[in-house]
Amino acid sequence: MAICFVFYNVAHRLPVIKYYMELKTLTVNKEKEEKGLLTGAQWRSTLWEIMGSIKWYGIGMFLIYVVTLAIFPGYITEDVHSDLLKDWYSILLITAYNVFDLVGKSLTAAYLLENANISIGGCFARLLFFPLFFGCLHGPKFFRTEIPVTILTCLLGLTNGYLTSVLMILAPKSVQLQHSETAGIVMVLFLVVGLATGSVVGWFWVI
Repeated sequence: MAICFVFYNVAHRLPVIKYYMELKTLTVNKEKEEKGLLTGAQWRSTLWEIMGSIKWYGIGMFLIYVVTLAIFPGYITEDVHSDLLKDWYSILLITAYNVFDLVGKSLTAAYLLENANISIGGCFARLLFFPLFFGCLHGPKFFRTEIPVTILTCLLGLTNGYLTSVLMILAPKSVQLQHSETAGIVMVLFLVVGLATGSVVGWFWVI
């Protein structure tokens, strides 16, 4: 917590942050000169325009966390078992998920998928994790072993981290600079709703 507090107070002093803050200020001032101060109705209209521009990114973000929270950690800690690894099995799976989630989030520094259609399509493709993990419970004997479950868990974490980062980068870029911060906030809203929905869907594994 202390580290976060320090970084929060240091971030605005970084040259790159200063540059974009100045750029945003110039853009906002220019918009004020052209349109004047936004009234309540104008602000709501602008907000709906932003949501319309990033709706597919938001839906993708929603799906990412519905799928992830529906499977992790409930399914991984409660539904799969290993005679070989015993209680360590769920611990190792949780560790694998978190490591690959971190790797996925870091991958955007090396390669950013800038094609929005592919990125959003990848979010929809993650729905395939449901039948795949279901197969690990009720499918052929091989699917119910440690290797398929571990591989799927790693892929779940990797795609969660990578696609989250990609959408969080692309969505604010799809609107005007002065609205990019609002777009980011809207994306977080989709993320939170996805978390809540995924947590509810996770109970269906129990049922």
